[in-house]
Amino acid sequence: MPNDKAKMSNEIQHIKPETRNPKPVTIIGGGLAGCEASWQLLKRGRTVCLYEMKPEVFSPAHKSSLLAELVCSNSFRSNSIENASGLLKEEMRLMGSLTMESADITSVPAGRALAVNRILFSRYIEDKLMSCKGLTIIRKEITEIPQDSIVIIATGPLTSDAAAKSISGITGSEHLYFYDAISPIVDGESIDYSKVFRASRYDDTGVGDYLNCPMTQSEYERFWTELMNGTEVSLKNFEDKKCFEGCLPVEVLGRRGMKTLLFGPMKPVGLVDPKTGKRPYAVVQLRQENKSSTLYNIVGFQTKLTWPEQKRIFRLIPGLKKAEFLRYGSIHRNTFINSPALLRNTLQLRSHDNMFFAGQITGVEGYVESAAMGLLAGVNVDRYLSGKELIPPPETTALGALVRHITNTDQKTFQPMNVNFGIFPPLSEKAPKKERGKHYAERSFSDLKKWKQKIE
Repeated sequence: MPNDKAKMSNEIQHIKPETRNPKPVTIIGGGLAGCEASWQLLKRGRTVCLYEMKPEVFSPAHKSSLLAELVCSNSFRSNSIENASGLLKEEMRLMGSLTMESADITSVPAGRALAVNRILFSRYIEDKLMSCKGLTIIRKEITEIPQDSIVIIATGPLTSDAAAKSISGITGSEHLYFYDAISPIVDGESIDYSKVFRASRYDDTGVGDYLNCPMTQSEYERFWTELMNGTEVSLKNFEDKKCFEGCLPVEVLGRRGMKTLLFGPMKPVGLVDPKTGKRPYAVVQLRQENKSSTLYNIVGFQTKLTWPEQKRIFRLIPGLKKAEFLRYGSIHRNTFINSPALLRNTLQLRSHDNMFFAGQITGVEGYVESAAMGLLAGVNVDRYLSGKELIPPPETTALGALVRHITNTDQKTFQPMNVNFGIFPPLSEKAPKKERGKHYAERSFSDLKKWKQKIE
């Protein structure tokens, strides 16, 4: 539930533009989100003070002193507009994104994906920003978030302990998380509904909240064997396995004994398969993630398996033989806020009009998604300083769908997410699967164009 400050959001008086703080916009964090927000403000004639703690302080994952450093990969994923990730990139190009400008200029061959030369990519962004009038870069760690100026907090998934403590003081400690324990999400249309049944435990009404994938003993034992032999992603040096004891990977639970999962995420207690009239030997539950039933979470299946292994092994679950994974499971260090409880769809704190959040700390996953939130934060702050209405992008766009996910999802089940068509509003008319991406893109570009005209 939102804290007391958040509950008072409707009582906050909007400051008149002529009395707003004339000081530069403070942006904390020189990653993709912070740099993109800076660019959007600078090209609109605003002054920016960008704080970056490198090289004074490095996070455990960062090595370069350059701004906009890419850490885990040089890939920005698909470049096709018929893919949600590619569509988001094209929307950002249309919005004049510095991230996409740099990525296109420094790209390297990667088939249908967009990949970049990491060093050239970061250097291009840093050089472009430093050539702008109105920018001051301060290389020091921020240990206290300033509350008397316009601030964009873009400290990223490895926010320093001091900054995290300050954010926690503003938002409430119960709304700040330091580790993701994420279960996979599958496309609702890829589930074989003839193999599953809907029910909640001990529910006699026949209308339950979960889809249940029942397993026989032989199916379970085959699944367990493959799970035990699956290839895992190695933890980074700064990711201590002890941190995950409260929410263990499904494969770690499985190693404690062949039947351990039967008393954990795969327990069949309280469930009866209507086809047999009996309790299954094991059950995997799928939880609906959105109102349109396009997203289903595999409950309790947080994992360190590699993505190909997740696809191979989890497709052994009855009903998921042809499952399309919209998000793979993971467990990794990631500082993020409970955005649905804290943020408006303008990326402003409900309790502080002058504080905006951007990047992965808002609960988006991925380089492009992080930069996209920086872009929107920059646009919104510019309008805020001008006394104009802050207008979120339409939910039918990739930009708008991401904002909707992080600000309008159930607070209790909120988890970080990459962009995917499952978080978009459904198409008004059904289209063949191969053409669906094209229809999403057409709708997006039409609505983005109208929105762009409004805000410009």
